[in-house]
Amino acid sequence: MSPRSNPTRHLQKLLGPEQVRTDHESRYTASMDNLRYSILPEAVLFPADEEAVATILRMANDTGQPVTPRGAGSATTGATSPVQGGWVLDLSGWKQLHVDPLSRMAYCQPGVVLSRLDEVASIHGLLYAPDPGSARYATVGGTIATNAGGLRGAKYGVTRDYVQALEGFLPTGEFVRWGADLRKFAAGFNLRDLWIGSEGTLGVITGAVLRLLPRPLTRKSCLAVFPGHREALLAVQQILQSGLEPAAMEFLDAQTLHCTLTFWQEKEASLLRHLPPCLQAAPATAAVLLIEFDGSEEATATDLRTVTGLLQDAAIGFATAANGNERESLWKIRRSCSQAMFTLGPRKLNEDVVVPLRKEAALLDFLEELGKETGLPTPTFGHAADGNFHAHLMFDDADEEASRRAAEGVDALMRKVIELGGAISGEHGIGMAKSPYLRLQHGDAEIRAMQAVKSALDPANILNPGKIWTSCEVHRLPRETVRLPWDH
Repeated sequence: MSPRSNPTRHLQKLLGPEQVRTDHESRYTASMDNLRYSILPEAVLFPADEEAVATILRMANDTGQPVTPRGAGSATTGATSPVQGGWVLDLSGWKQLHVDPLSRMAYCQPGVVLSRLDEVASIHGLLYAPDPGSARYATVGGTIATNAGGLRGAKYGVTRDYVQALEGFLPTGEFVRWGADLRKFAAGFNLRDLWIGSEGTLGVITGAVLRLLPRPLTRKSCLAVFPGHREALLAVQQILQSGLEPAAMEFLDAQTLHCTLTFWQEKEASLLRHLPPCLQAAPATAAVLLIEFDGSEEATATDLRTVTGLLQDAAIGFATAANGNERESLWKIRRSCSQAMFTLGPRKLNEDVVVPLRKEAALLDFLEELGKETGLPTPTFGHAADGNFHAHLMFDDADEEASRRAAEGVDALMRKVIELGGAISGEHGIGMAKSPYLRLQHGDAEIRAMQAVKSALDPANILNPGKIWTSCEVHRLPRETVRLPWDH
């Protein structure tokens, strides 16, 4: 039997059934990410070592077999859905991790979960700064593939800022190493940064060297309630212009606050009893800022006093949290926002758009009007210190009219974001969900340049095909109702 006649069976003979699984359960689990659009692959591959990865990619090139790299599957854009079938290359089991406290670097395989990385770093008094909401599930490889951000982005930036070096395989099966575990590296083109944010289309990451920071001695948080979103977003500008540097500054609009409190009322009513009075008494139009400072005990205490003094005229309520339990009670509200959205509808279109800081209020004004025009909820929350908001349209996908209005609403949102000088994605990437809007962001010359890079590194177009440049109307796709680990 030649490899071309049945590549999957041939690969199974080479690597064995444990590395090449074709049972329905394995294929279904690997058929979707958090977008929940399921396409069954022919097989799910669990390579035992780097030689197995090379074998897989060489055979895929020889036979034209599509290969979709995968970590935990917590991506939100369909980036890990195997839209052209073929093989899913699952590296979530690659979890080796070593921290060097002298160089302040972590040596990671791609399946290391971010919360585990930060836990190990903390043993050495160090911090891995990127902190996406999915940190308990998201893997190093997946967050590099999307250049993930997170709640601490206000002070610490995004994943790209912490990647020292990458190693892995080109789509052709050739091993490469981009950068090194050095504090300086200027030897040749910086192809490392091409892989970061490329969503698994330019190579397969098998190892990463990540920069760590000294761990802050303490953290202090405060929650400020404002009459509406305009007052809250004006406060963001005041804080940033004051010279304060919050580690995190998160915004929740009135719809988000309401549905999150409703969610906890239904799921864990005891949490509501521990919420500060200013939150429990917030008016229906109220918007919230959650602000955190880190550093020394003295510095964080000073920052907390300064910010409450700065906002005392604009805010209608404050709560502060100095110890771990108090902080967790405040931040649990923010971390449950995504789950809470479903109290407003069974399906959501979630767009992680970015606008200039001075245009934040204009974006929220637009979303409020968009909700009225479409008749759909538009809850919005996100990272106010860098202009990155998670804007949602909630709808019932069994209702054709509601689905149409949701799709038109997203199109209008993307056009407005570009008009405001923003970007259609800040940390989730393009995948399938944002592919119809990429040409709003980029001109023909820019698209051709990206595609030329893809063609140079992946001449057979086998690695994660059907994404980014291939437009897909995801709102028309059937959404799986399965509950994923982060839903619990």
